[in-house]
Amino acid sequence: MYDIAKIREDFPILSREVYKRTLVYLDNGATTQKPRVVVDAMTNEYYSVNANVHRGVHFLSQQATELHEGSRETVRKFVNARSTNEIVFTRGTTESMNLLAYSFGEAFMKEGDEVIVSTMEHHSNIVPWQLLQARKGIVIRVIPMNDAGELLMDEYKKLFNERTRLVSVAHVSNVLGTINPVKQMIAYAHEQGVPVAVDGAQSTPHMPVDVQDLDADFFAFSGHKVYGPTGVGVLYGKENLLEKLPPYQGGGEMIQRVSFEKTTFNELPFKFEAGTPDYIATTGLAKALDYVSALGMDNIYLHEQELTSYAMQQLQLMPEIHIYGTAKEKDAVISFNVGNIHHLDIGTLLDRLGIAVRTGHHCAEPLMQRLGIEGTVRASFGLYNTKEEVDTFIAGVDRVRKMF
Repeated sequence: MYDIAKIREDFPILSREVYKRTLVYLDNGATTQKPRVVVDAMTNEYYSVNANVHRGVHFLSQQATELHEGSRETVRKFVNARSTNEIVFTRGTTESMNLLAYSFGEAFMKEGDEVIVSTMEHHSNIVPWQLLQARKGIVIRVIPMNDAGELLMDEYKKLFNERTRLVSVAHVSNVLGTINPVKQMIAYAHEQGVPVAVDGAQSTPHMPVDVQDLDADFFAFSGHKVYGPTGVGVLYGKENLLEKLPPYQGGGEMIQRVSFEKTTFNELPFKFEAGTPDYIATTGLAKALDYVSALGMDNIYLHEQELTSYAMQQLQLMPEIHIYGTAKEKDAVISFNVGNIHHLDIGTLLDRLGIAVRTGHHCAEPLMQRLGIEGTVRASFGLYNTKEEVDTFIAGVDRVRKMF
C-alpha cells in the first residue's frame, strides 16, 4: 500500500511552518524535497569516506570510488541502460543538453544541417542549439502544437528532410504537463535514420523510464528533481554514439595520456567527466533512486495522477480559471491563470497562506508566446503531496480570486 503518512515522515521539511501555516509544497517541478536517507548518506560519506575518487591507492579513495561507481550502476539499472559506459554524470539536465549540443554538433553537424525541437521546450533544450546555430550555422525546426498542448504529429513528420541530423524533445512539458509520445516519435525518426535526444527532467521523477524500451539515443535528467541533491544529473547515450562524440571539456580524469604534442582521451564514460566529480552527490542520487524504486514508480505515477485529476476538476469549477495544458496524456503539473489577476500576485498571496507554487514563464518563453501570455501560476505535485493539500491549495486560489 502507498502509505502517504509514513512517506511524509521521511521528509522533515514538510512539517515546518511558513507564515505560521503548515507548508504546502507544490513546486516540485522546480525541485523536490529530500528524504532523510539521501541527506544522511551524503553526511555519512563526508564524515567517514571522503576522498577524491579514481586517483588514489589509499583506502578512503578506493572506498569513495566504489561508492561513486556503484552509484553509476544504480542509475544504469534505474533507466535500464545496457552498460555503465552509457551513463555520464553531469551537473543536471541543463549541462547534459549543453554537452550534447556541443559534442554532437562538433561530430555530426555543419552549416545548413537541422535539429528538430518542439514548441514546448525548456530553454535548456533551445539555447544550446541556438549557440550551435551561431557557431556553425545550423537550422532549428520547431514542432507545432494544438491548443490542448499536444504536439501535431503530422506536422512533426513533415519537418524531416535530408539535412535533419537530430530530434531533441521533452518527454514531459514542465509547463503544460503534456506527456509527449516520445516512443512513437523516436520510432519515426529512426525510420528516417535520425537519432533522438529526450529531455527527461520532468518525466524521470514521476513515471518508469526505460531507455531501451523507448529506444532513445540520448536521455537526460536531473538529480534534484527526483528527490536527490542539487548539482548532479545524468546524460545517457547509446555507447556507439558516445564513442563518436568529442569531449565537451578538458582536464583531469578525461584523459589517458597527455603531452605537449598530443592528448589521448579516456574511455567511456570518463571521456565526458573532466575534473573531480561530485562523488558525494552521486551517492545522494543513488539513494534517491533507491528510495523511489522501493516505493515503485508505477505507484508514484498513480498517486500523482489522482492528485492532478482531482486538482484539475476542482479548479475547473471556479469561474475565471484558465488552465493551460489539457492533453489526454498529462503529468503532475497544472499551469493556470485567474481572470486578469497577474500570476505574480496570485503566487505571492498563496505564499502568505503557506502554499508554495511557481510563477512566471517557467524557462519556456517561446511556449508563452504561443499561448499569448506572459506567464502562469504553476502547481506541480510530488510523491508526498496529499488530497488535503490540494484542498488547501484550491481554497487558497479561491480566496485570492475573491480578493480581486
